[in-house]
Amino acid sequence: MQVLYEDNHIIAVSKTCHEIVQGDKTGDTPLSEMVKAYIKEKYQKPGEVFLGVTHRLDRPTTGVVLFARTSKALTRLNAMFQSHELIRKTYWAIVEKNDRLLGDEAIRLEHYLWRNEKQNKSFVVKAGTKDAKRAVLTYKAIAQSDRYTLLEINLETGRHHQIRCQLAAIGLPIKGDLKYGAKRSNPDGGISLHARQIEFVHPVSKLPISITAPVPNDALWQVLEQTVK
Repeated sequence: MQVLYEDNHIIAVSKTCHEIVQGDKTGDTPLSEMVKAYIKEKYQKPGEVFLGVTHRLDRPTTGVVLFARTSKALTRLNAMFQSHELIRKTYWAIVEKNDRLLGDEAIRLEHYLWRNEKQNKSFVVKAGTKDAKRAVLTYKAIAQSDRYTLLEINLETGRHHQIRCQLAAIGLPIKGDLKYGAKRSNPDGGISLHARQIEFVHPVSKLPISITAPVPNDALWQVLEQTVK
């Protein structure tokens, strides 16, 4: 676990593709408990440490995760994440090289997604489908190698597997994402989707905060990062 930012009210860490944000049926130790242990040890806190989960990343996704250290910060951050105001999340994703992605203009995608709970998977469906939710994002190519393209993605909504599902729907499955149509898995078992940056107004101080997570320690990620436009 790598701490990217911390103060009295919030803490941000960099998540690997093997870590889960909150506890689940696997019984694996979640990132939330690791952060609590870190705070307890660093600040010699007696008793239970308060830590609020403000958002989640899928297990195979890497990148920045933001937690609240106080109830005041948690309440305000929850409201910001729900309204998508005063907060901006930027993702990077690696897809197979596609020359039609070249160009400086961001492309806006809008779909309606339906979540299949049993399969833990989302599907693009027609507007008006029962339980379907509107999903909107923008993406643009920012780097390219011989075989792959690096996309920068900004979310306007926050839906289950939104980036994975929407990119797959236009024929651009994320590298390593077998669930959404990738040809093969990644050696580390993760997918090439990275929560690169989070920008927001601090819930207490009201100052602008920008936190960037380093890309995974992987040769392809390193090469693409170095060639970002």
